[in-house]
Amino acid sequence: MAISYLTKEGYKKLEEKLNTLIKVRRKEIAEKLSHARSLGDLRENAEYDAAKEEQAMNERKIGELSGKLSSIQIIDTMDIPADQAYIGATVKLSDLNTDEKLEYTLVSDAEADFMEKKISVNSPIGRGLLGHRVEDVVDIEVPAGVIRYKIIEISR
Repeated sequence: MAISYLTKEGYKKLEEKLNTLIKVRRKEIAEKLSHARSLGDLRENAEYDAAKEEQAMNERKIGELSGKLSSIQIIDTMDIPADQAYIGATVKLSDLNTDEKLEYTLVSDAEADFMEKKISVNSPIGRGLLGHRVEDVVDIEVPAGVIRYKIIEISR
């Protein structure tokens, strides 16, 4: 299994999600199964079938998250240059085409969440920003064309 890199925050989120699946969802599903069993004949019991399917899906998610967590290496931002855009950095940008100001945090694929302005270092924009410094002008090719950014600030 390949090693995945996560920030401490990202690792903690995945751990919390796994704990919720194990401690909360398993209990909820067990209660649904118990209720469905109490209804009688299991061969024609749609509630029982649905609960069993939900249980299988939950166990699959638990397995996937456990596997992910076992192959994670937590990123120590102390070893990463503070003046360059690398994983864990928050980068403030100016879009030179529209004068719009943007801010993204560069994260691993597992932590990426566009709604939280966290973009993967493997996305076109993330890859384009990697290694650059404040005042650099970066041309990034995306499916819609070329975006031109100026890096205003980098923070950790």
